[in-house]
Amino acid sequence: MSAESNSVNHPLPAAQRLRIVLVGTQHPGNLGSAARAMKTMGLSRLVLVAPEKAPNAESLALAAGADDVLEAAVTCETLAQAVADCRLVLGCTARSRRVQLEELLPRDAAARCVTEAAGGAEVALVFGRERTGLTNDELQLCHASVHIPANPEYSSLNLASAVQVLSYELRLALLEAQAAQGDAADVAERRDPPASHAEMESFFAQLADTLDAIDFHKGRAPESAMRKLRRLYLRAGLDAREVRILRGILADARRMAMLAGPKR
Repeated sequence: MSAESNSVNHPLPAAQRLRIVLVGTQHPGNLGSAARAMKTMGLSRLVLVAPEKAPNAESLALAAGADDVLEAAVTCETLAQAVADCRLVLGCTARSRRVQLEELLPRDAAARCVTEAAGGAEVALVFGRERTGLTNDELQLCHASVHIPANPEYSSLNLASAVQVLSYELRLALLEAQAAQGDAADVAERRDPPASHAEMESFFAQLADTLDAIDFHKGRAPESAMRKLRRLYLRAGLDAREVRILRGILADARRMAMLAGPKR
C-alpha cells in the first residue's frame, strides 16, 4: 500500500503533501526523536519502512509531545510502497559513487520539495538506516540525493539530527512560499481593473491636447512623438485608477499652461 496523508491539520497546505520516510530504523528512540524534530517544524506525515522495532515506550518518551505524529505514522514493507504515489523522492545520504544522482544541498532540496508540493504533488524525503544508510537499490528509487555538508573530519550525524536539519529547511521554504503567495494576493486585490480601450483612447486624446497646450513639440510634427508615447503607455498595461491619475496630472498641466499663456 502507498502511504496516505493523516488527518493532522496544518496552516501551510503544501506541508500536508510532504512526508518524511525512515527506512529500516534500528533504534525505536530515533522514531520518537524524528517525530519531535518534524513537529517542531510543522510537519506531520511520518512513514516507517520495515523498522527493526516498532515504536515503543522509549519512542513515546523521546517524542516529547509529538505523540500524535508518531501514532499517525504509516508503516510500509518496502520503500517502493512508501513512495508509490510520489512525484518527487529525495534520498538523504552521504555521497555515493556507485549510484549517480544529482546532489542537492538541504536548502535547494527543500525549495524543490515545496515547489512540487505547492503544485499538488506528493513529495517524500527519505532517510536510511542509522549505520548503513540507504542501499543502492533504494537510492535507485530516488530522483536526487540530499547531502548535508557536515564537518568532514566528523560527519557522523544522528538520524534525528538529520531529520531536524531537513525539516528546518522545509519550514523556511514553506514560510517563504506562503509569504510570496500573500504578497501576490495583496497586489492582485489592490489592483484596479485594466483600463479599457475607450479609457486609453480618451487619455491619448487628452495627452495630445496637453502636449500642444504646453508647446511640447516646438513646431515639430506631433505624430512621431504620439506614436512613441502610445507604445510606451500601452506596454505599461495601465489600470483604470492609474489612467485617472495621469489624466488628473494632464488637466493640471493644461490649466497651468492656460494661466501662463497671457504672460508669455
